[in-house]
Amino acid sequence: MTHFPKWGPFGVGSADPGKSASEPDGGRPTLPAPKPQTKAPELAVESLGDGEWRLSEQRPDAFTMVVFYRGLHCPICTQYIAELDQRLDEFTSRGVGVLAVSGDDEDRARRSKEDWGLERLTVGYGLAPETMRDWGLFVSRGIKDGEPQQFNEPGLFLVQPDGTLFLEALNSMPFGRPKFDDIRDGIDFVTDNDLPARGEA
Repeated sequence: MTHFPKWGPFGVGSADPGKSASEPDGGRPTLPAPKPQTKAPELAVESLGDGEWRLSEQRPDAFTMVVFYRGLHCPICTQYIAELDQRLDEFTSRGVGVLAVSGDDEDRARRSKEDWGLERLTVGYGLAPETMRDWGLFVSRGIKDGEPQQFNEPGLFLVQPDGTLFLEALNSMPFGRPKFDDIRDGIDFVTDNDLPARGEA
């Protein structure tokens, strides 16, 4: 039988069937993601060079885009977050504020910023496990050298200026993330046509 964690460089966080979903931190299992058109969970993290970043204090013209990434150990995050940094103007010009955030500590977040060549993107760090679960993120255990003991899998959210959720895209694996072209074009379409969030039922 194939041993899945040997697949490529992804750092797959498969669960040990002998452990409960709430281990190793003793917390509750990952919750279902909050529904669109409901209030987004609070998010307050430290950010590199900018002090505390708090979702409830953001005042974008269109949306706040929160991109949860796995951390320094993830090679796919390297490409994905670096692309976001390079294309940041495509979102800020549309009235979208952007945060990239992970559970990494400050040192690992700073290394990501330097190693990945991030120049303009706001990078948050220190995402707590309970916050990961509040947002419905999948949470994995570290299974190889270089991975934290526990870390969140990817997620991308658009939050409206009133603090309600508009779009959410969750991944249980590092691949299959939304393409930024699709997110950008989708923002144009829904704002041009004044469309509501879907998935609320």
